[in-house]
Amino acid sequence: MAAHNELGKLGEDLAVEYLQKNGYDILETNWTFQKAEIDIIATKDEVLAIIEVKTRSSLEFGLPQDFVKPKKIQLLVKAVDAYVNTKNLDIDARFDIIAVHKESNSFVIEHLMDAFYHF
Repeated sequence: MAAHNELGKLGEDLAVEYLQKNGYDILETNWTFQKAEIDIIATKDEVLAIIEVKTRSSLEFGLPQDFVKPKKIQLLVKAVDAYVNTKNLDIDARFDIIAVHKESNSFVIEHLMDAFYHF
């Protein structure tokens, strides 16, 4: 596996662990619909959280969350719509970003709720 793929997988694993410690129930990881992949689908307090995880080895080129582009957001919205319809859910949903970056010998995790779209 390429180093950037390993870093991304580690970031997703750290995000799942973080969410579970903070009371989230993980429903799916790496759920795909057409060209879109949702990193994590979780629930907490009767809200469906759609979570995009962005992991970077440094902040040299910008914050991890700055790499969620409009095209990605558009794909995620389509995927979530499909997920909600497939599962026949009647639940409020929100889009979060978990930004993970390496700092010294550990990782910093930042959870941005309602990061880019709410329905």
